[in-house]
Amino acid sequence: MASGANAVMVLPWLPPGRTAVLPGRGEMFYRHHQHPDPEAPTLLLLHGWTASADLQFFTAYEHLAEEFSFIAVDHRGHGRGLRSPVDFELHDAADDAALLLRELGITKVITVGYSMGGPISLLFARRHPDLVAGMVVEATALEWRAKWFERAQWKTVGLLGSILRSRVYMRWIRHGIRRLLGPNHPMEPYVPWVASEVHRNDVGAIVQAGRSLGRYDATAWARHLGKPAGALITTRDHLVWPRKQRQLAEALDAFVIELPDDHLASWTSPEEFAKATLRLVQHVAAAASRG
Repeated sequence: MASGANAVMVLPWLPPGRTAVLPGRGEMFYRHHQHPDPEAPTLLLLHGWTASADLQFFTAYEHLAEEFSFIAVDHRGHGRGLRSPVDFELHDAADDAALLLRELGITKVITVGYSMGGPISLLFARRHPDLVAGMVVEATALEWRAKWFERAQWKTVGLLGSILRSRVYMRWIRHGIRRLLGPNHPMEPYVPWVASEVHRNDVGAIVQAGRSLGRYDATAWARHLGKPAGALITTRDHLVWPRKQRQLAEALDAFVIELPDDHLASWTSPEEFAKATLRLVQHVAAAASRG
């Protein structure tokens, strides 16, 4: 028998996965944790670019499940997300999530948006304010296009497609994650699962999502959303500059927690990320109940 044939992939704890058919849009995958207390607030977890709900939030699932119900969606073209014949746009991802909630009969949520999930969260609040009790933004920004070199970088996003389609990408991602985590990291057993999940993405949709991010700018309207907010600032972030993250927190008048880590903090500092996310949601939920 070939070496490793009996190896078992280690999976983290994951809430039940379900699909819903959204009229006129397609089949949407989501995870749904229902807290035993029917009065527990419901969270809407919105993941970042090239990730999925599981890849972004699995290190926080169990912490959040102790106090909250939550819906965790895969955005279109990401993970198990719906496949669409139209190009990816951030506002469509926000509308997908809103339609899902309405189909499920969920009338109010606290959004938790990480990286690209931040813009989707803000657009969700702007386009569907009746569904939003409050919002948490993490490692994200008001915009990524203020400087000429930022706009130039987004124009090269098509090169990412060639990388994602390459045969060596899967091996590279496993090696890169292990190197990022370092020896004896608690995430190490999940690396094969993480690599296989990354491979689920629709490459074309990922490229389109990058281009949509490059056009996003909420500086004119974010401060008028009027929702209780919290912000996680990743202070060593090389992808979304901390300065930009703080500008968003200020625009939202958000309660801030700082995490001294880079953009993949949910993997590299899983316990700290989970506790910070839980604290932010608790703060926003309390503010929303007072309001």
